[in-house]
Amino acid sequence: MSAIHLRLGALAAALALLAVSSGHALAQKKYDTGATDTEIKIGNIMPYSGPASAYGVIGKTEAAYFSKINAEGGINGRKINFVTYDDAYSPPKTVEQARKLVESDEVLLIFNSLGTPPNTAIQKYMNQKKVPQLFVATGATKWNDPKDFPWTMGWQPNYQSESIIYARYILKNHPNARIAVLYQNDDYGKDYLKGFKDGLGAKAASLIVIEESYEVSEPTIDSHIVKMKATGADVFFNITTPKFAAQAIKKNAEIGWKPLHFLNNVSSSIGSVIKPAGMENAQDIISSNYLKDPTDRQWKDDPGMVAWNAFLDKYYPEANRSDSAVMYGYTVAQGIAHVLKGCGDNLTRENVMKQAASIRDLELGGLLPGVKVNTSPTDFAPLSQLQLMRFKGDTWERFGEILSGDVGG
Repeated sequence: MSAIHLRLGALAAALALLAVSSGHALAQKKYDTGATDTEIKIGNIMPYSGPASAYGVIGKTEAAYFSKINAEGGINGRKINFVTYDDAYSPPKTVEQARKLVESDEVLLIFNSLGTPPNTAIQKYMNQKKVPQLFVATGATKWNDPKDFPWTMGWQPNYQSESIIYARYILKNHPNARIAVLYQNDDYGKDYLKGFKDGLGAKAASLIVIEESYEVSEPTIDSHIVKMKATGADVFFNITTPKFAAQAIKKNAEIGWKPLHFLNNVSSSIGSVIKPAGMENAQDIISSNYLKDPTDRQWKDDPGMVAWNAFLDKYYPEANRSDSAVMYGYTVAQGIAHVLKGCGDNLTRENVMKQAASIRDLELGGLLPGVKVNTSPTDFAPLSQLQLMRFKGDTWERFGEILSGDVGG
């Protein structure tokens, strides 16, 4: 074979190799709407105003965390463009904002939008559009339904699991309790109530002496508290959002009703609930957590807490550090960063969901020791473990072991 033939053969081989490798490079980079070589556009909807506005700090914390990511070079070299809107916790407004984010802003996904009724209002739309509705900020059990809603995923331990844990505690320690339940009259409140009744099992009918519901539009729940006290109940399960939780704690103290008080985790913030209600009025309340409590002195030198404080010093100095919603926002933002990092250069919506559904034993600095993030294609409930805690002095004291109130388990 002549030298020229050899050279041509080598050239052809080199060209073939080049074609394969450039094809490989091209194949590696895949984008859907909302992602480019330089940017990942994420949408978010929060109640910055209205009856649930105490949760608005979650969106502010997330915005600050993405500023930190961007300042440090972004995710795989891409900056996060975080577009967040107010829906005032009003489902029709949520629908409007979701359409705007998907159709006008053209985001890659909607992340951590808050509230059960608001997320319910956009769930079908998001799944029809095949846009990830990822790590929603609500513990409703229905977000774990990959079969019917493959584009929607929860984040925190679900409400039914949490209330099953309280029910088991009551059955074990107060088998003859007379229980009063106050719940918000929507999907969120009813989900907690269902888990609680399931946890009490056959005894639910005899132990629960009153079920009182309130509307989120009511200015105060004082009359409900007075009505519940009149039943002689000695255990109170308080299924309320922060504004109403603070009112309930205050009113109990005012009228001298001192039942064993269980408070749902979503309103356990010292900054936005306990302090406004008066710490002296909140003594011995039982709740649960999966996050480190920023006011708990035992975490002072914990590496996760040190990192959290350093982040706030630099990117969100005005944050109220006794508000657990700030820790929540920080932790879930780390969760989405983990997913996007795992996507590499394949930033399609499908791959975002694939990565979100394959998280294994992820430990984040704000989670309690032993609590890990796990998902699979058939399990869209990233967090499922909790630890009980009791309010003492000016802080929550955890007790017992890390529990899992698996629904049906």
